[in-house]
Amino acid sequence: MKRLLKWVLAGLLLLIIAAVVVVVALNADDRSAPPQPAQTIVNPAEQISRGAYLVQGGDCMACHTARGGKELAGGRAIQTPFGAIYAPNLTPDKETGIGSWSADDFWQALHNGKSKDGSLLYPAFPYTNYTKVTRSDADAMFAYLRSVPAVQQKNRQHDLRFPYNNRFLLYGWRALYFRPGTYQDETQQSVEWNRGAYLVQGLGHCSACHTTRNALGGTDLKADLGGGFIPVVNWYAPSLTSDQEIGLGDWDIEHITGLLKNGVSPRGTVLGPMAEVVGASLQHLSDQDVRAMAVYLKSLPRQKEASEPKERASPDEVARVMELGQKIYKNHCIDCHQASGKGQWPAYPPLASNHAITMPAPVNAIRVVLNGGFAPSTAANPRPYGMPPYGPALNDSEVAAVVSYIRNSWGNKAPIVSAAEVNRYRAVPLD
Repeated sequence: MKRLLKWVLAGLLLLIIAAVVVVVALNADDRSAPPQPAQTIVNPAEQISRGAYLVQGGDCMACHTARGGKELAGGRAIQTPFGAIYAPNLTPDKETGIGSWSADDFWQALHNGKSKDGSLLYPAFPYTNYTKVTRSDADAMFAYLRSVPAVQQKNRQHDLRFPYNNRFLLYGWRALYFRPGTYQDETQQSVEWNRGAYLVQGLGHCSACHTTRNALGGTDLKADLGGGFIPVVNWYAPSLTSDQEIGLGDWDIEHITGLLKNGVSPRGTVLGPMAEVVGASLQHLSDQDVRAMAVYLKSLPRQKEASEPKERASPDEVARVMELGQKIYKNHCIDCHQASGKGQWPAYPPLASNHAITMPAPVNAIRVVLNGGFAPSTAANPRPYGMPPYGPALNDSEVAAVVSYIRNSWGNKAPIVSAAEVNRYRAVPLD
């Protein structure tokens, strides 16, 4: 038995080596391709200002600033199913940051996912999206990063489990899931549409969360923006192409724009990880850029809607849960969200006809009831109302009941939630 196991392991090793050799050959053209030339700059101050805008639009601060740490000095742990990846120092310190980098080095990182020394970067850094960024925008971002205060802070080694801590495996991953290439305008679309597509697909890296990932962390282009469970964080980023979820096809452009820039709209409120994106990044984009993103998102082809999931519980069980849920709703929710479920915009989002409530995956609704819901503070909504956490006051069965009631009232329709589903997320870390 031991001999057989050794042969199997040896065979797998040979397959891996063979695959790496083939993949290296496939990537040879990428390694040898010369970088695009740096752009000639007429006004350095203007370039730095533009770079600051783009860095904020790409939400770089979110990953490259540790809690309580210096801005862009790195050190924040990005938790993945494969272990922790620590974001590097982006300040212009020559020893620990990017002070010794050139514009070509920075372009290689964004466009090809390679560090200054040629080593492959882990795709927790979303170069699969950033590759679409133009050279002129990359140079502007680099110019801004070179202008911020230098911070001497050594980069931490990633804490990845075997075999994911072997970078040579990235050659195989890249062959499967990465093709470098800047965004190309769709000539049949408007200038506004193309600007929105450029921001959503590139700097905004929306697909990093809103697309399902497989066991290797790769995404399927055919399911782009079709919704995905965010590993470790344990939130569900809803589909932007399915009207059964949060698909925006029947939204007014103004409502999409309001949600992205202000965090609130008559159709809903952003919570969880998306609240951080709006608060730290999207609210700082120009009205024109946010509208362009809305125009593009609204135009996305609709997914073929799946049949509604069947109720798993018996009629008696459904009736019992709904009765308990209604009682809890009257005690804790009705003052803000109203007996009609229509809420009071902009303070309290509507629950009636809110597809974010009735998604097949109830995780977001469960977590909001357990942990509370907090919209971002934005220029247009500087003092947002928040929802208190009810996890300490309600047990798993009670949380399941009130979520089930909300998912099946005022015209909403979705399977009821079990106490076991609630318990699964009760102890999930908030950050």
